[in-house]
Amino acid sequence: MSTPPTPPPHPAEPPKRRRPTLDEIFGDVLPDTTTDERDPTPTPPSTDDWYHQNRPPHHGG
Repeated sequence: MSTPPTPPPHPAEPPKRRRPTLDEIFGDVLPDTTTDERDPTPTPPSTDDWYHQNRPPHHGG
C-alpha cells in the first residue's frame, strides 16, 4: 500500500505588520486640561503695544 503524496511546504508568511495608533500618526490632539481648568489668560495688550514692540529700528526709538 502506498502513502499519498505530501503537499509541498507552504512558503513562510511574512510577519504581520503592526498598525500604528492614531496618536502615533496625528500626535496628541486634545489638551490634557480644558479651558475651564486652566488659569484665565491675561488681558491682551492694546494694539499700540504691539506696534511699539514690532517697530523697525529705522523708525526711531
